[in-house]
Amino acid sequence: MRARAKARRRALEFLFEAEARDADPLAVAIARRENSDIVLNEYSLAIIEGVTAHLARIDEVLESYVKDWTIERMPAVDRSALRIGVWELLYNDDVPDAVAVAEAVVNVRELSTGESPEFVNGVLGRIQSVKDTLVD
Repeated sequence: MRARAKARRRALEFLFEAEARDADPLAVAIARRENSDIVLNEYSLAIIEGVTAHLARIDEVLESYVKDWTIERMPAVDRSALRIGVWELLYNDDVPDAVAVAEAVVNVRELSTGESPEFVNGVLGRIQSVKDTLVD
């Protein structure tokens, strides 16, 4: 697994854990790093900080482009993967859009339900297609 793919996976794990514990994602990541041998690279931190900083806007965008679902009804892994994908699409110009979508799909394929890859791909694909109208 490539370094950025590992960083995304680690960020997804921390976002998921923080949501389950109703805790700050960055605090969860730092505490886990300090209390274990977990490697937390700069891109994982950038994702966690970026998603946290833009969470309201990210969730607003998701609510607008998810069909027949609410954010609360999504599997938590899907929700975290989608948030990372939207952050990369809208706020990280270093990541090609196709990579942001593909990596989110890979993560949910490995960690979530059988329907999740198609769902995540569809949502992020719709957002990617209108990205220019969404960028602040």
